Order: sequence, then C-alpha cells, then structure tokens
Amino acid sequence: MDSAALSGIDNASHLSAQHLVTLARDASPPARSALVEAVTDLPGSGDETTTQREREIMFDILRRLVHDTEMAVRRTISTRLAQMPDAPRDLVRLLANDKIEIAYPILTTSRVLEDEDLVDIVKYRTFEHQLAVSIRSNLSESVSDSLVEAGNKNVIKCLLQNSTAKISRTTMEYLVEQSEREDIFREPLVHRRDLDKDLAERLFGWVSDSLRQIIIKDWKLDEKTVTQLLATSSATQWPSQEARTRLPSKSDQGLLSQQAMLRVLKNADIALFMSMFARKTGLQENFIKRIFYDSSGLALAAACKFAKFDKDTFRTMYTYARHARQGSTHNGVKLQKALKYFDEKTPEQVDKIARNWQIHPNPTGMWDLGVN
Repeated sequence: MDSAALSGIDNASHLSAQHLVTLARDASPPARSALVEAVTDLPGSGDETTTQREREIMFDILRRLVHDTEMAVRRTISTRLAQMPDAPRDLVRLLANDKIEIAYPILTTSRVLEDEDLVDIVKYRTFEHQLAVSIRSNLSESVSDSLVEAGNKNVIKCLLQNSTAKISRTTMEYLVEQSEREDIFREPLVHRRDLDKDLAERLFGWVSDSLRQIIIKDWKLDEKTVTQLLATSSATQWPSQEARTRLPSKSDQGLLSQQAMLRVLKNADIALFMSMFARKTGLQENFIKRIFYDSSGLALAAACKFAKFDKDTFRTMYTYARHARQGSTHNGVKLQKALKYFDEKTPEQVDKIARNWQIHPNPTGMWDLGVN
C-alpha cells in the first residue's frame, strides 16, 4: 500500500496501517509473531473509534496478507473476520475456499457468506468443508438440500443433528426412506422436532425398539396406531434374494404390490424396479424409464394411478426419481403440480392415457397426459 492510499487518516491509524504493512514484508519469525498479534488486536465492527475509511484500509491490508502470508497468519485472519458482520464478502469467500484449517472458522460462524456461496463450497470443495457447513446455525433449505445431494452419509448425519437447520419436506421424506437401509440416519431423524408425524410413523417400521418408544412418546401415538404400524412392518418384509434375482411374473402378485416395489426402489435396484413397473402396467421397460426420469412427474403420476398405487407411493417414487437423475435438484413446485395432477385425474382418464401408451409406446413430441 503506497503513501497516497494511506492519506486522509489520522497519524495513529497511519502508523497502525504502516506497521502492518512493514510486518507483512518481514519474513522473520519475530515479525510473523508480531503480525499475528497485530491482526488479532484489530478493532471489531462495534468499535466506535474507527472510521469507515480506516476500516477500508484495514480490510485492504488483510487482503494483501491473505495472498502473501503463510497459513498461521491466514488462520488468524480467518478467525478474526469470522466474527465481523461487515467483513468484505470477497475476502470472506476467499478464506472459505482455502484449506479447511483456515476455512473452518468462516464456514461455521461467518454470517457474511450467502446461500449461493455455501452451495458452491458444498459442491466443489472437500468433505471437511461440507462437514463444517453442516454444523452452521440456521441453515436454509437450499443449503441443506445441497448437503444431502452431495451424498456423504457422515455429513448428512451431522446435518440431521443440527436442530437449527431447515430441511424441506421432500428432502426429509427422502432421508426417511433412505434410513431403512442407512441406519446411521435413524436416530438423528427420530430426534428431529420438525419431523412430520406421518414420516415418524414410516420410520417406526424399521427402527429399533428404543427409538420406537421415543416415536410413541414424542408423537403421542395411540395403542391402535401402534398396533397397526407393528402389523404393517411385519407384513411387508423384504423379498428373498432369489425373488430379487429373477424377473417377476404376472402371477407373482406379492412382488408386484406397491410395498414390494417401493422396497426394491429403496434398495436402489432400479433395473428390477423398472421391470416390475413394466409388468404391472403392461408398458415397455424403455417407456417406463422415460416416465421415471421425466422431470415434471406428471407421467409418473398417471402411471402410478393407473397401477392403483396410492398418493404416498407416488410421492415416494417421485422423490427417488429426482435423486436418481444425475445432477437433479429438488423442485417443490413441480412436485405440487404432479400431486395435484394425481388428485384430479379420474381412474377412467388415466386408463385411457395408459392404454394409448400401450398402443403407441414411442410417441412423437409431447406425450398425451390429458393436460389442456
């Protein structure tokens, strides 16, 4: 920083700024120690003795230090800036993308970072960066979604344990379904106060007895409901390995039930699920694949209603379809439109749509969904 840049401030500020610059240019151990101490003592946002101009100069010096100094100094700067609500966003983002030892205070504490900054860090930085983001207070749904989509089970567990994080209904439903085979999610899910009652009842089917007792107590389940849940969890056991390695036949109605198909889907056996769905509806497997991955969810809604699946089954299949698409993101608007479509279409209307698909499995342009 030259003398012109330092003009317009009082002598004390000038000396302080020049002192930092001098220390930054000196690579000796004593100077490094003095620099760390000086950065630590920089005035905070609430210090009324510093002017806006003085703070701008201070941040300019910190930008130079971040680029020109070793890890110890950058870590000290990161810790200091993490507590400043008026710290420059560009400087905070730079530190947030540094090595995790430097980024950690910023990622866990700084309120300067915006959702888009956090989502980018989750997408492009390391597991350790994701873990740091997952423990921030008051995470938004979009950041929580990005952490779940990153797919690391330990990060997701930390997110679920973060009681202040907002998690969308669609993502929560996905995690509940995943918890049937990922037991690491079960306990933190049961302890979330924002878990809807119907999702807690789904969890009841595969969690331990101790967690079931928590569900009964916290969601105030009556004896009749508990009896029904226990009966359902006993009646819908996972198909045998032999059944999973062969294609289901029309006569094997047990494997073609919506419960059995959901279990196949939850086990990530997409190929077997497609085969079962094709047999269930009489549609070609390639056409079923198109329906499953269609982003609107309308075709899947029609196919599920034609197969006489209930609305919750369709919602779950839609959720898994969204996560199965590479690079997909949650879209609550599309889901709501698809659910409305499911509700409004009569059995006669979806029968007509499905019969047309059976006759014309490779339609040109938009397929006929009976949407005006």
